[in-house]
Amino acid sequence: MRSKSIYHGKVIDVNAEWVELPDGRACELEIVRHPGGAAAVALDDNAKVCLLRQYRHAADGWLWELPAGRIDPGEEPLATARRELQEEAGLRAGRWEPLGSLFSSPGIFTEVIHLFLARELQAVEQRHEEHEVIEVHWLPFAEAVAMAGAGEIRDAKTIIGLFRAQGVMGKSS
Repeated sequence: MRSKSIYHGKVIDVNAEWVELPDGRACELEIVRHPGGAAAVALDDNAKVCLLRQYRHAADGWLWELPAGRIDPGEEPLATARRELQEEAGLRAGRWEPLGSLFSSPGIFTEVIHLFLARELQAVEQRHEEHEVIEVHWLPFAEAVAMAGAGEIRDAKTIIGLFRAQGVMGKSS
């Protein structure tokens, strides 16, 4: 595979890559390389889930999201989820359960997002980054799942995280 760097940034790299496809054809693809991320479905003892209402310039407004963020170099996905839960929501969890991973947009993006269910929560100090505009909300879990199903939640990792957590919780009840 040949690759040519088109752009190198703080978060992403964009490459033109010449690849051979499984059927033997060759083509040029533009690929956005991203280190990946992790997100937490934080569920309290009263079946309420922590959702962030976050301003996203790229989405032209506010989105409902799970606490989540980019994996730092050398960091494990669970460590990222722990760090982001504290920074964005001011929470620490005593129990973590993996909910699998997802590709955010595999046609062009290498980003893989790892999902976790976080329980046994306790409040800690929040530390938002300077570019973040975040409101922390607690919604009944069933209401959040209904919002995801109705299209009121549009962030893919949040929709998938909520539905995967619902599946896990259904097995444990």
